[in-house]
Amino acid sequence: MADGAHLVVGLGNPGPAYAGNRHNVGHMVLDVLARDVPGGFVNHKARAQVLDGRLGVGPGGAPGPRVVLARPSTYMNLSGGPVAALLRFYDIPVERLVVVHDELDLPFGTLRLKRGGGEGGHNGLKSISAAIGSRDYVRLRVGIGRPPGRQDPADYVLRDFAVAERADLAVILEEAADGVRDLVENGLVLAQDRLHAPR
Repeated sequence: MADGAHLVVGLGNPGPAYAGNRHNVGHMVLDVLARDVPGGFVNHKARAQVLDGRLGVGPGGAPGPRVVLARPSTYMNLSGGPVAALLRFYDIPVERLVVVHDELDLPFGTLRLKRGGGEGGHNGLKSISAAIGSRDYVRLRVGIGRPPGRQDPADYVLRDFAVAERADLAVILEEAADGVRDLVENGLVLAQDRLHAPR
């Protein structure tokens, strides 16, 4: 087993055309986390870009917890195959899988950690749950809010964040990354208490 590692997957679509989309906020959070892990993302045979290393520095200067950061190279609705392959390759149990994704049902900027539950119509989560045969993994839900008026949600998630949203986005991404750090260092309950506390 991979040294108690967590597999942290940031969901999104591949390629520069999608990079700024709301649907790609999982990739954005991983980019923030990657600043604290030596090295860079490399292509993995599981059809993902992977960064495997220690997350920052722990108490007394010891190396931080081991994480495998992963961005599937497939489109969102095919995320499950790469995630299942990475769990097998690194011998990481489902209980230490963390999926970071956009969430229509939360207001913009709201962050929520939870284990298990449904997929809420999210195609990336549906693909992962089907491929690994379980819903018992941790999700970090990054609120993007509902589309205005009668805009199709499928179109909304594939649009870039609005100018007004971008002003706050960097802070939200940092808070989301802190939530993942807290989770892998201190466990789900403590991380939830801190992340969900009123601001």
